[in-house]
Amino acid sequence: MLALAVAMGIGRFAFTPLLPMMLADSVIDLAAASWLASANYLGYLVGALLCTFQPWIWQKLGRSTAVRNTVLVRIGLAATVGLTLGMSLHLPAAWPLLRFAAGVASALVFVYVSGWCLGTLARMGLPAMGAVIYTGPGAGIVLSGLAASGMVALHWQAAAGWLVFGVLAAILTAVLWPTVSPRHELPAAAPAAAAQAGQGAGPGHGGMEIALLSLAYGLAGFGYIITATFLPVIARQALPGSHWLDLFWPIFGLGVIAGALIASRIRTRLDLRWLLAICYVVQAVGVASSLVSPSLAGFAAGSLLLGLPFTAITFFAMQEARRLRPLGASSLMGGLTALYGLGQIVGPPLATGLLHRNPAQGFGLSLEIAAGSLVLGALLYAAMTRLYPVQQPG
Repeated sequence: MLALAVAMGIGRFAFTPLLPMMLADSVIDLAAASWLASANYLGYLVGALLCTFQPWIWQKLGRSTAVRNTVLVRIGLAATVGLTLGMSLHLPAAWPLLRFAAGVASALVFVYVSGWCLGTLARMGLPAMGAVIYTGPGAGIVLSGLAASGMVALHWQAAAGWLVFGVLAAILTAVLWPTVSPRHELPAAAPAAAAQAGQGAGPGHGGMEIALLSLAYGLAGFGYIITATFLPVIARQALPGSHWLDLFWPIFGLGVIAGALIASRIRTRLDLRWLLAICYVVQAVGVASSLVSPSLAGFAAGSLLLGLPFTAITFFAMQEARRLRPLGASSLMGGLTALYGLGQIVGPPLATGLLHRNPAQGFGLSLEIAAGSLVLGALLYAAMTRLYPVQQPG
């Protein structure tokens, strides 16, 4: 949980609460901010793909022993600390590269912490507890959001905010370092064996079913990211002068935590695609809340509803990938993650493009498109339940 709080809550998402401070300091404008956000999401996409193909790459390099998950987690955490501190330096030309690299590092930590912890919990006979570790990103978002709120109240500059977050990441990493140790991890499978395992094909699920799942999951990446990137900025436009503006981002983090805990408690034989459809509708309502009710209550409810399904969508979609390709789940998970990442990359430039063409309604139009994409994703899952019914055992 703490590792994901560092890599995701700080390394990936600290940019959101610090963005209003960077705009106030006039070190970037909204157009530059959107490209910084997309650089980070592109890095996350590249990092996820590197994790997917790491066994194959290792095999091509002739390495006989796979890298331990904990070693890669340590590399990702150390990189997150350095890259976050680097953003405190006034080097605007280097910021896109720093944000890209931070995205790669967050993907390393996310994938390999997940693999290590889920495998350990399975050996302990507690696989359902796996969703609980995904409260970590939410905790990091709450912590960074509250810290940024205090800095705004004290009229700090954004550079100081990046420095504080870098130091916080360093402290948490130092606490984690003895635990994230190779001696606490069972030996990993050899790269050749892992590569062969990833080549297996599951039972006869057609390519169209997988294509629909991939499209629907990619729509989730696009649907939430505009709000998740620009929420404090959108709130400031709608509610100028409000003292509660900086609390909407921590509320989003609380929703992420609550959603992860709820997902860990679900014990049902329902078709997961119906659960995914429900999650998409909830998130669509969250995105649209600030449009329907641009008030304190509307933004608070929207932030909470946006966060609640955030982890559950990934948790359920990865289980669907395992169902469709039980012997080759890793490659399908990598493909799903890639399309989710592409959706994230497209969102911020679309929002700033619409804002440039229509400053008064640009954010509103982009949020309408985002909410519509989530509704479309929900409809795709509903259609899949009719086109490709799941055969229940016995």
